[in-house]
Amino acid sequence: MSATDIEAGGYRRIAALALPALVVLAAEPLYVLVDTAVVGHLGRVPLAALGLAGTLLGLAVWLGNVLAYGTTGRAARRFGAGDRPGAVAEGVQASWLAVLTGLALLAVTQLAAGPLARALAGGGPDAAEVAREAELWLRVAVLGAPFILLALAGNGWMRGVQDTRRPLYYVLGANLASAALCPLLVYGLGWGLVGSAAANVTAQTVSGLLFVRALVAERVPLAPRPDLLRHQLAVSRDLIVRGAAFQACFLSAAAVAARFGAAALAAHQVALQLWFFTALVLDSVAIAAQSLVGAELGAGDAARARRTARQITWLGWWCGVAFAVVLGAGVAVLPALFTDDPAVWAQSALIWPWFALLLPMGGIVFALDGVMIGAGDVAYLRNLTIAAAVAGFLPMTWAAYVFDLGLTGVWAGLTLFLVVRLVLLLLRLRTGRWAVPSAVPSAVPSAVPSPVTPSPQP
Repeated sequence: MSATDIEAGGYRRIAALALPALVVLAAEPLYVLVDTAVVGHLGRVPLAALGLAGTLLGLAVWLGNVLAYGTTGRAARRFGAGDRPGAVAEGVQASWLAVLTGLALLAVTQLAAGPLARALAGGGPDAAEVAREAELWLRVAVLGAPFILLALAGNGWMRGVQDTRRPLYYVLGANLASAALCPLLVYGLGWGLVGSAAANVTAQTVSGLLFVRALVAERVPLAPRPDLLRHQLAVSRDLIVRGAAFQACFLSAAAVAARFGAAALAAHQVALQLWFFTALVLDSVAIAAQSLVGAELGAGDAARARRTARQITWLGWWCGVAFAVVLGAGVAVLPALFTDDPAVWAQSALIWPWFALLLPMGGIVFALDGVMIGAGDVAYLRNLTIAAAVAGFLPMTWAAYVFDLGLTGVWAGLTLFLVVRLVLLLLRLRTGRWAVPSAVPSAVPSAVPSPVTPSPQP
């Protein structure tokens, strides 16, 4: 077999995992769009309440994705070593964590739904009504939290064993059924906003139970194992800290953009949502990287893992370039799809070159994030994300406010954040220190000092 055949085969393997994962990743946002359109016809207050309460429920999705990413790498290692029961056992323990975390989130939300809704609703003319509607929606919708987490944990271990087709059917089927049920409950039965919440819970319950059934069908022990739970909690801890650094950056960016006026904040929101959408698509490549790199290191083939990482990097780059060409050319069209305000268009024109510049870099960074998660190198990812936030994004973003640099300064901060991560990830890739072959992920030496600890992570 020639080198060209090997390369082509590698890209086919990546595509076979990435394309079904892309559909799974897109299913939830598409359902949210349908839900938003249905509720939007109830009026301004229900739509505002859905936006507010949906943001709070998004915490469950974030925690579930952290759990899924941590599980994929560990399950892939065991699968690559020929230990499918061990890979599925990782899924069992992840499912226990999902249930416990989901129940805790359910209890806390039921206790705090009212105060949270009132705090976020603010003091506007419709604030009391929005808070009341949001509280009601949240109390019903959060009943699905354990099932959200179960479904995401199921996605994690099934990606690890390179089964991306069944998750596609489970998630897509449940969301399509719920999309059909939503208008029936909201309008047909007259449940209003509560009907939207009930449709959400229905989809999440069906999807979660399908993943549980798949787990039971593997015929592995289903009891909790404290040793595996501890390892999974350690990986999840690092990913949560990394995610918190992202949240701090994006919240700061929104806060600074708001200080330049409503038009600036609106333009920032449009560009940022498009950025999140492209990140979602590029994450499908990262998920393929998690599964393939983890399996190859689990099989003891570090050379092949490094080769796959290079292929993933190039694929991420070209996907990012494609997005940059399409979205960069859309500067005169895309903002108009979201608003008819000329002031917002003018602000969008200022930041669009930054937006286009970020996309090729983002394609590489997201792909390499997947490589490092698959390799179990999450402590390094945690440290470099904190370093990029503390040394890049946050100082530049707040300097934009102090020196009145406008949205250009805010997006320069986002660019600096990505550049720091890009450089450090490429250096890590080149050293090969992340490619540690073993059936179970061990601690990978970290080369980036954590700014919150006095010495490098082991």
